[in-house]
Amino acid sequence: MASYDLGRGFTVTRVFNAPPQLVFQAWTDPQYLDWFFNDTMPHNKPITVDLRVGGEWRQQMVVNEETEYFTGGIYREIVPNQKLVFSFGAIGGWPALDPNNLDDGPLVTLLFTPQGEQTEMVLHLQLPDHLTEEATREWLDSGMSAGWGMTVDRLVARYEPQARRASA
Repeated sequence: MASYDLGRGFTVTRVFNAPPQLVFQAWTDPQYLDWFFNDTMPHNKPITVDLRVGGEWRQQMVVNEETEYFTGGIYREIVPNQKLVFSFGAIGGWPALDPNNLDDGPLVTLLFTPQGEQTEMVLHLQLPDHLTEEATREWLDSGMSAGWGMTVDRLVARYEPQARRASA
């Protein structure tokens, strides 16, 4: 496995009004992964999840009428309700993922920590050390950090109490 330096990535931290098992399930069960979609555009391909180390998570993303792609990841480590690690991307999708060279792309680590009746989730995306500074800068300047933040915020909203959502 490649080494990863903390200066070559970003972290997104959120607190959910749900226990760790529900937040973990939202990341790993196709029945609950619909929050990941751009909710303003229709999608017509099923989400697939092979929840095992080496298994693939894959789903269609539709940006607009002209732009759609598959994204997801290949699982590297799974500790139910506590930790999920995957190489981010999709074979034939974005980011392009080569199953024979998983250490060439972004690595995502999710940590789920109970806080009373809530869960703190830390998402850390790390780029490999062997990428050039230029390639690293391209990744970090791509808007990926903001995109992950908006995506995770859709999941946070799923667990907000109805009264709080109505007043926002």
